[in-house]
Amino acid sequence: MQTPTSQKGFSLIELLIVVAIIGIVAAIAIPNLLASRRAANEASAISAIRNLSSVEEAYRSTYGGGSTFATFAELLTYEMIDSHLASATTAATAKSGYMYAITLTGGATVFCAGAAPATANTGTRNFSSNEPGAIFQHPIGVATPPTSIAGGTPLKN
Repeated sequence: MQTPTSQKGFSLIELLIVVAIIGIVAAIAIPNLLASRRAANEASAISAIRNLSSVEEAYRSTYGGGSTFATFAELLTYEMIDSHLASATTAATAKSGYMYAITLTGGATVFCAGAAPATANTGTRNFSSNEPGAIFQHPIGVATPPTSIAGGTPLKN
């Protein structure tokens, strides 16, 4: 006579319950993770814009004869910014999800450094700064960095 062997393992119901719990946890965690990543990207963009504003002032006082500002290429030539920031001008080369632009007007006597998210998932605000060094936030304009501080509101630290 053969004795019955006991089999151990999880039933289908137990496995479905575990999968459902994992799904619930993922549904709660993923939006928070994405929001945290957007906030980190925006903080990086603010820092880069602040850096560009400072570097432009340094360029004007050292190489610009006290009156003219520089393009990305000129700032890179004088090693005032790194190549990653200098090349972050398109969605394909974005730095931390943001792309950047420097707009010179008035014969390069006025500048505006702007940042815009490369996609709607990488940020929710645009940023800009000009010669006073104040940072402005603008309504979202994906892949279109601001070319002036007009229309922006000062960013509160």
